[in-house]
Amino acid sequence: MDMRDVKGFLIDLDGVLYTGDTPLPGARKAMEFLTERGYPFRCVSNSTRKCRATIATRLKKLGFDIPKRAIFTPPLAAVRYMQETGKHRAYLLTTGDVDRDFAGTCTDDGSTNVDYVIVGDAGDKMTYASMNHAFRCLMEGADLIALEKDRYWMAPDGISLSAGPFVAALESATGKTATVVGKPSKAFFDLALRDMGLAADGVVMIGDDILADIGGAQAAGMRGVLVRTGKFREEALEAALIKPTAVINTVGDIGTIL
Repeated sequence: MDMRDVKGFLIDLDGVLYTGDTPLPGARKAMEFLTERGYPFRCVSNSTRKCRATIATRLKKLGFDIPKRAIFTPPLAAVRYMQETGKHRAYLLTTGDVDRDFAGTCTDDGSTNVDYVIVGDAGDKMTYASMNHAFRCLMEGADLIALEKDRYWMAPDGISLSAGPFVAALESATGKTATVVGKPSKAFFDLALRDMGLAADGVVMIGDDILADIGGAQAAGMRGVLVRTGKFREEALEAALIKPTAVINTVGDIGTIL
């Protein structure tokens, strides 16, 4: 595998740099390695429970020197999408403080008269009542935005459902198709690429999800390197039609592919 023409990296966060509150082996050294070698990078995460500022603060506590501006999450893409359409009324089905990324853009007075239903990983807020309210909004004319459509993720207490199954349920019930603004959306990857000023063919995506990370990156013209951490499952890799450019044990092995 020829990686001599690599000019930059996109790197997933959860499952690649850390799991829960624990940095993964070699992760901090890997990021230091990229900085020392002069490789620009952006962290592209499908995290929809925390706003970008909170993610940056958390990374600092875990010992990573990654500025807020280098972090790209689906809420940023959703806000841009709404700005482009000129519609701002939305029912936001998420948890945590991710609503802070929508401040001044997303309004919701509790009615079903909204432009969008925006769904992320809402955890225990995914109740019958919240899903039914989202369903009613959609049936009354709102469009569906999925911050991500991942099937599952590795939570601190074990593998857990993500937003994808709930988005699929709303699509099934309403007959509508969600606009996905997180990975594997090409528009999401393009946002980070434009910020680095690099073409897709010179960038490598490192992630733990064969579909969202590797498949999405390859569809956007990048190479994809899969790590055997986080949500990685050997059986998923073997069954997938998507073939990574390379597979490494941890992001700490990044030097072996350059």
